[in-house]
Amino acid sequence: MARSGLVLALALGAAAACHRGPRAAGSLLVERPYRVQLPARVDPARPLPVVVLLHGLGATAAWQSDYFMLGPLADAKGFLLALPDGTRGAGADRFWNGTDACCDFDGLGVDDVRYLDALLDDVSAHHRVDPKRVYLIGFSNGGFMAHRFACERAARVAGFASVAGAGWMDASRCRPSEPVAALQVHGDADAVVFYQGGFLGGGLPRRAPYPSARGSLEPWLRRDRCHPPADADAAGAAALPPLDLNADVAGAETTRQRWDCAAAAVELWTVHGGGHVPRLSPGWAEALWSFLSAQAKP
Repeated sequence: MARSGLVLALALGAAAACHRGPRAAGSLLVERPYRVQLPARVDPARPLPVVVLLHGLGATAAWQSDYFMLGPLADAKGFLLALPDGTRGAGADRFWNGTDACCDFDGLGVDDVRYLDALLDDVSAHHRVDPKRVYLIGFSNGGFMAHRFACERAARVAGFASVAGAGWMDASRCRPSEPVAALQVHGDADAVVFYQGGFLGGGLPRRAPYPSARGSLEPWLRRDRCHPPADADAAGAAALPPLDLNADVAGAETTRQRWDCAAAAVELWTVHGGGHVPRLSPGWAEALWSFLSAQAKP
């Protein structure tokens, strides 16, 4: 997520099989058009789930889709993948105005909540989508933005995954109107967005602090009516079988914690030994989709 190409250095090229999204939904989408990838086979009688992918600082939606391996998964699982780009800052890096910690460093005041509202409205106007199955996946700066949008537009989001991002340090800034499923994925060796919270590393500006990976879930634990299960660990969660998500670390390095929630699922996945931009294992995208696809609005 660092400026000056920390993320872009890993660019893998443009996402395949995407087409330019419609531009007729007002000035927001004219200035920042998005792209859509539809499944190879679309059943007109079946509304499509939607995944909105939010890239990291300085990256693009195309790079993020390739890095997360979401393109082939959209085809295989039959969801619509929306690929928006953030705004260019003074240094030309694209960013999302997530929280006060990340990443409107130039103080441009971009209203990305309104932008994503316009995107979802436009997607719904041009495709048959399932409004009960709209999901966000955000990486780093995009993970901050996923938290913010879910906080402010809970009625539009069934679930989100924040990968190496964080929520508001001031939990009162997140008052979701209804439950939303929340997944926080974070490497405990991340030197840019620290697992234990604090200020951004990697040479990024120190604007405001952000909470820990566990602390980022606090508003969702309350709103989703979560309680420690009978077999709770010290964090008040139950342990799920570990996953192998990081190709840089041998074995199943990612531990998973899940709370007992009455309204929506909340999980924390800790990638032990995982840095900010690890080499992802082939099962990465499938694991994210497995969590998200199990969530739906009532």
